[in-house]
Amino acid sequence: MKEDHLDIKTPEYVAIQFQIAGLGSRAAAFIIDQLLLMLVNILIVVALFFVMDGFEQLPFFLTSSSFPIAVVVIGFFILNWGYFFFFEFFSGGRTLGKKIVGIRVIQENGHSITLLSSFIRNLVRLIDSLPTAYFLGIVMIFFHSKHKRLGDLAAGTIVVHERKPKKKKKLTPIEKEINHRGISGNDLEIDEWSLKSFSAKDWKLISTYANRFNQLPLEERNQLTNQIADLLLPKTGINVNGKNDTELENDLLVLYLILKDEWEFEL
Repeated sequence: MKEDHLDIKTPEYVAIQFQIAGLGSRAAAFIIDQLLLMLVNILIVVALFFVMDGFEQLPFFLTSSSFPIAVVVIGFFILNWGYFFFFEFFSGGRTLGKKIVGIRVIQENGHSITLLSSFIRNLVRLIDSLPTAYFLGIVMIFFHSKHKRLGDLAAGTIVVHERKPKKKKKLTPIEKEINHRGISGNDLEIDEWSLKSFSAKDWKLISTYANRFNQLPLEERNQLTNQIADLLLPKTGINVNGKNDTELENDLLVLYLILKDEWEFEL
């Protein structure tokens, strides 16, 4: 594992790399979450004050000093603990703070966090918050090689940065032309023996033809198409006789796609 990176190999043997979220990003997300919870808590307290103030005649057990306090304490615990549990499981490992910062919780195998993992992770949050101000959790995240707190160790989870989608590669003119014609490398089957008969010189010839395809005047392009088709297409077993210019162009462009996979990174 590279520093601050996690490499995960899927069952299909595809390697996926995640950037591990450090103390700074996790602290920022936690502060945002706490501010949101504080605002909700204040609004609930204010609402309860006005509601309770409106009921003067309540049963004795509701007006005793311990019962209302116990109900409020339990309610606030469920709210503040359930916030992290609910959002991390039902929102793809993201609380509102994590979503704003751009981090999320996942399983160590790269899968989404499970219900049990979310429950364990957030239950152990009570220990991570000891002795005060989340001290134990901060120390663990800072010193652990994968920036894990106790909750992550117990639940088998890890916090990573969101993987940004790759920008769509801008198509070249010849790629646009190929897409427009609706052709692909699968449109022509070439056996291994025939494929090996093409040399580096052949690849340079057809790649030059493809790259200049849209720049050539029609008459010159048709002439060049017929010349190259007579040279290269017979190696694939294609009979060029009786084919019009468009059909020959399509065959050459398909051959270009096939040879591109073989030769593009060889030279």
